[in-house]
Amino acid sequence: MYNELLKEIEQYIKMHKNAIYRSLQSMVYEEDVQVEVEDYINKFRKPPLNQILFQLIDQKGMKDSEVYKRAGIDRRHFSKIRTNSSYKPKKNTIISLALALELDKDETEELMQAAGYAFSDNDTHDLIIQFFLEKQLYDIGIINEVLDHFRLRPLRDD
Repeated sequence: MYNELLKEIEQYIKMHKNAIYRSLQSMVYEEDVQVEVEDYINKFRKPPLNQILFQLIDQKGMKDSEVYKRAGIDRRHFSKIRTNSSYKPKKNTIISLALALELDKDETEELMQAAGYAFSDNDTHDLIIQFFLEKQLYDIGIINEVLDHFRLRPLRDD
């Protein structure tokens, strides 16, 4: 009876040690994955929208007030974009800012991507905006007239 009890205890210990080992292994694996994910994020994360926007404003040698007025954006809304790096304005707001800054198509796409947007080649609204960017025509009033002609929402109505 004593020998059977010892065997049972040994099995019990062995079984629990394996469970603890597997648990520790999984914790180490999870930590490794977390570190890998953090490394990946740090390697590929781009600057926030407001940082990219204000770098572009500086590069163009423009004043903030000139940009938000040309874009048809309220000063308070513009201030919110400036001060809150996690704020995500609507797509039309980003497009209006790009037009106000007279950005080319690539610069506009970079600004839009920073806000989580992209142009879609199957969207008439986006195609009209891309047309104007490629032609380097930045007059929001004319663009809104064309959008209205196609019965699409103008840039300043969002």
